[in-house]
Amino acid sequence: MTPRHPYPSAPRQDLVEEVHGARIADPYRWLEDPDSPDTQGWLTAQDALFTTASVDFAGVGAFRERVAELTRTGSVGTPVWRGKRRFFTRRDPDQEHAVLYTVSPEGQERALLDPMEIDPSGLTTLDTWSVDKEGRLLSYQISVGGDENSLLHVMDVITGAVIEGPIDRCRYSPVAWLPGGEAFYYVRSLPAEAVPAGEEQYHRRVYLHRVGTPEGSDVQVFGEGLEKTNYYGVSVSRDGRHLLISATRGTAPRDDLWIADLTASPPHAPELIVVQEGVDAQTGGQVGRDGRLYLRTDRDAPRGRLCVTDPATPDASNWRDLVPEDPAAVLQDHAILDDLEPAVLLVGWTRHAVSEITVHSLETGERIGTVPLPGLGSIGGISERPEGGHEAWFGYTDHTTPGTVHRYDARTGQTTLWASAPGTAEIPSVTTEQVEYTSKDGTTVRMLIVSSGGGGGAPETPRPTILYGYGGFGISLTPAFSAAVLAWVEAGGVYAIAQLRGGGEEGEDWHRAGMLGAKQNVFDDFHAAAERLVAGGWTTPDRLAVSGGSNGGLLVGAALTQRPDLFAAVSCSAPLLDMIRYERFGLGQSWNVEYGSADDPAEFAWLRGYSPYHHVQEGVAYPAVLFTVFDSDTRVDPLHARKMCAALQHAQSADRPVLLRRETEVGHGARSVSRSVDLSADVLGFLAAQTGLTPPDPA
Repeated sequence: MTPRHPYPSAPRQDLVEEVHGARIADPYRWLEDPDSPDTQGWLTAQDALFTTASVDFAGVGAFRERVAELTRTGSVGTPVWRGKRRFFTRRDPDQEHAVLYTVSPEGQERALLDPMEIDPSGLTTLDTWSVDKEGRLLSYQISVGGDENSLLHVMDVITGAVIEGPIDRCRYSPVAWLPGGEAFYYVRSLPAEAVPAGEEQYHRRVYLHRVGTPEGSDVQVFGEGLEKTNYYGVSVSRDGRHLLISATRGTAPRDDLWIADLTASPPHAPELIVVQEGVDAQTGGQVGRDGRLYLRTDRDAPRGRLCVTDPATPDASNWRDLVPEDPAAVLQDHAILDDLEPAVLLVGWTRHAVSEITVHSLETGERIGTVPLPGLGSIGGISERPEGGHEAWFGYTDHTTPGTVHRYDARTGQTTLWASAPGTAEIPSVTTEQVEYTSKDGTTVRMLIVSSGGGGGAPETPRPTILYGYGGFGISLTPAFSAAVLAWVEAGGVYAIAQLRGGGEEGEDWHRAGMLGAKQNVFDDFHAAAERLVAGGWTTPDRLAVSGGSNGGLLVGAALTQRPDLFAAVSCSAPLLDMIRYERFGLGQSWNVEYGSADDPAEFAWLRGYSPYHHVQEGVAYPAVLFTVFDSDTRVDPLHARKMCAALQHAQSADRPVLLRRETEVGHGARSVSRSVDLSADVLGFLAAQTGLTPPDPA
């Protein structure tokens, strides 16, 4: 087959390695080097091919205009309170990034951090932030060009002056302030010269920084001699008495937890005692204002339970269930409201991915009510006043509701709207329904289907459909407002979100049923979702596209190689695709607890069994494929997409394009709104052209 637009030349190397007795071909390994002249030449040619081929995309301009209009709703974040001062983020309709604001006790609103003022190019992002316990000092972290290698600064909230920083190597570091704003704990990687080559993204440590002193004098508090891929969490109780430190090996669904009494040992040398260590479970802690240690854990409870104990005796033998495991809902969050009698506890759950909040006695855990929610959607974190109160705030969204913030008053039991997204847009009328289907091994899986034109159910005739999935790391796909989804559905398409094993929709057992040696279950669930959409009359294989990014890119990569007959098109973004060598690049070694390691013979067999790059076969009629990659991605190296693109362009026997869309100075995570709009428009236009969707003329 001769493609309409000839593919760039990509020589196939005769490179075969023996791994655990198996011969593994890697003809495009030369594309792993991004800086070689050969790779650069190939990328330049792919850029030109994409520009030429994108002329054939359907309605890119219409999609761009509609997605841009829908993003003009803006966004608003849940407030963080420090005394009578509050902090929150908001993105107004024409802003490229959300801005961090504070509101004084007198009610005066002021912008503290606007990424566009820092960098008008839009390449600088605000990665995370934390306010001291008195609301006087703000730590914030920014990165440039998508590399996510955050620089930490400290700002005086009252004056707006930056008084410290930058402190480098603070990639998404947690920050835990001591009372008075004199010092904080944070996490920082060791300098490159202190670690083996290629391990610069690992080897983190917990430090204590005293405000007003050079970062070179920071005291290393924790992490020496532990696993190089460990992530650390730090928190300090409201009264400053207790320090909690957690350690998680990579992204493993288990962690160790320690607690120290800072009145009995100094902050720079805390005497840590074990809460949990060497246990295959996730546990997080918080010391409440009542002095009890609250523990959210999936230990002996895969859907989660809330326990309490005395911080002086934190061993699991002393834990007492306050809110036991629910057999059908997953515990997500909690908040303590103790400025009323009796004091109450709010608990956030998801039931089959839909959020709910229950009210309990703080003393006994007895359920005494529920918090009214606006609809069947998703809540963000529940926020309370750190010094105590009777109010809580939480974010809410669903498929037709831009993010809003709601306030719950425990004295009245009422939920009211606190803040809406600042912009407006004409939001199309759509219907969302959740359907059940059966996977290959008989497991019941759920899927959300968003469509237009009636009261639910399959349309009279099959429609162009996008099936989206993720299926990994215990991440749940819950209802959320999406400009791209709405634009597709409004144009006449159907959008389906499969809640696959490997995610967290049904708790930790659901996650583990799709990780390591059980990863094929995720792919089987996805294939079954596609078959359910076809059998139910929603679509047909020639009108069905699949979409996924990151771990979801691995998902759709496996789908297109395992079931190329089932799909017309694939959008594969920032994917993992060479699962034999993935640990050698990006943050790969952080994920071997999720996927397995090719260094282990048994785990190598799992990875080889589905690694998409190694299952591309010449002469197969593959779906049309669009890879979208980001040159500054420091999580998943773009080499995966480069190698897979070359392999598919060589092997493709169908008259369907295989294209690579590349962006520079942007990475795996946050980006400016305009770049997000452009990406969505190109992806939707590509999928529309391949599935027969004709978006309306914007005129």
